[in-house]
Order: sequence, then C-alpha cells, then structure tokens
Amino acid sequence: MTSSQLTLTAVDGIPEVTPGMPLAPLLAAALSRQFGSLEGTDVVLIAQKIVSKSENRLVDLESVEVSARAREVAARCRKDPRLVQVILSESAEVVRCAPQVLIVRHRLGFVMANAGIDQSNVPDSERRVLLLPEDPDASAAALREALGERLGRAPAVVITDSFGRPWRQGVCGIAIGSSGLVTLLDRRGDLDRFGRALKVTQIAVADELAAAGALVMGEAAEGRPVVLARGIPGAWLHGPARVADLVRPVSEDLFR
Repeated sequence: MTSSQLTLTAVDGIPEVTPGMPLAPLLAAALSRQFGSLEGTDVVLIAQKIVSKSENRLVDLESVEVSARAREVAARCRKDPRLVQVILSESAEVVRCAPQVLIVRHRLGFVMANAGIDQSNVPDSERRVLLLPEDPDASAAALREALGERLGRAPAVVITDSFGRPWRQGVCGIAIGSSGLVTLLDRRGDLDRFGRALKVTQIAVADELAAAGALVMGEAAEGRPVVLARGIPGAWLHGPARVADLVRPVSEDLFR
C-alpha cells in the first residue's frame, strides 16, 4: 500500500504573501512553471502562515482590550497581556500555564502552545500577531478547488504548521487542514508479515506528510512555504479528508 518512492520538492517563486492576496493564482502559476502539469497523486503542502496572511488573520495588539482573566493568566505565564487575551479568544480552555509557557486547547481542538498564534515572519511583529485560519479544512478544500480550475487537475492539499509535542523536545510539522487526502488511514484488520491481524494501527498520513514537508520548508528565513509531494499511493487519495478526524476527543483524553 505504501509507495516505494516519495519525493518532496520546494515550489520556487512564491512571493511574500500580503493580507487579502489570493493564493490560488500564485500557487498555480508557480506549479505550472516548475512542474508543467500535475500528476494524479500529487499533494501540495502549504505552510499555514501564508494561508493565514492571505485570509488576513493578523491582529494588531494595540487594538486589543485586555480582560481581567487575561491579566491574571499573563501574570502567571509572564507574557504580554494583550497577546494572552488574543490566545484566550482563540481557545476553548487553558491546559497548562507556567512561566513563559501557555498551553491551550484551541477552538479547533488542537492542544498547542499559544493557540498557534505567531509573530515570526510577520511584518511589524512587535505589535502584530498572526492567527491560524478560521477553518483550515475549509481553506484546504477551497484551495484545492481553485487549483483544479486553473490547472485542470485538482491536487490534494494539506495545510501544515509546526507543533511541539508532549515529552519530546523540538517542533515537528503537523497537518491542520486537508482536502483530497486520507488524513487517518485505518489499518486495523490488515495482517502483518506473520499473519497477525493489526488491532489498533491507524496511520496519521496527513501529519506524516506535513512532518516530511517541514524538513524541506524550513522554520526560519528559508522562504519555501510550499512543497509538492509526489509518489503518494492512490489509495490515500480516497475517503475522509479532514484534519478534524485526527483530533482526539476530550472524552478520550487519558491524561486528565
């Protein structure tokens, strides 16, 4: 079922994305220049940051009204109260708060630091912050449809971000939005090499592709926010395609 050869290639020629700039024309032009036509099993990996910029998810901290709750949390985690207010506005609950650390459950279900709000590679970052897309799965679906209209073939689309992980150092690429790709591949019932049936194995395909893509994109000033993954098994391109399916329900949280 897996591919014997998977390639990941940075897409050249993506300009600095500004608020309100449509992504699909930029991506379609860059993909056409570099690859000509797309193949039926291509997946376009897109960094969250350019999606959020395109959707104008910037917040000016100077315009933020800070609540008493935000001031209390900010005092405990020693962060800018305005930033904490924006984090709380994007969150369903605070999971952990410690000096310089604020882990929350984002309204989309992701458990992450600072609700994914970022100031790196953001113009005027001393006073502006960038939020996650309002609905990353919907953003991925819209981009996939628009690319299909322009290129004659709709590639699968995965929107990626970098998350920290419990009990592991460092950040890792993860999928926050997807369309056209099986995000969670259920292998339960398949046999291993000795004939034993798999009982719990479900593969986070979208996350694994996002992690691979992050190695090509980089995390600092590389300027490579889009990667084309080629060689994806066709079986991965049919079925449920939402990153929402990867989020473990709160009722299954065994660490509470």
